[in-house]
Amino acid sequence: MANVVELKVGLHCDECIKKILKAIKKIQDIETYDIDTQLNKVTVTGNVSSEEVIRVIHKIGKTATTWEPEGDGVTC
Repeated sequence: MANVVELKVGLHCDECIKKILKAIKKIQDIETYDIDTQLNKVTVTGNVSSEEVIRVIHKIGKTATTWEPEGDGVTC
């Protein structure tokens, strides 16, 4: 079953994006991936965990944390 992993990642320049893409492509069992440079968001779909994707991104010297939507989810 496919998991959707959404992470906040520092996407500062084209070189950062290339390194992250190269690292993500090496992960086994991924189905799709997407990088949103405006939100600094990486989305990976496949048989992977967020910990696994974070570990791969940290290994190349980049920071990555679990994606938290804006706001605290409380509505009036």
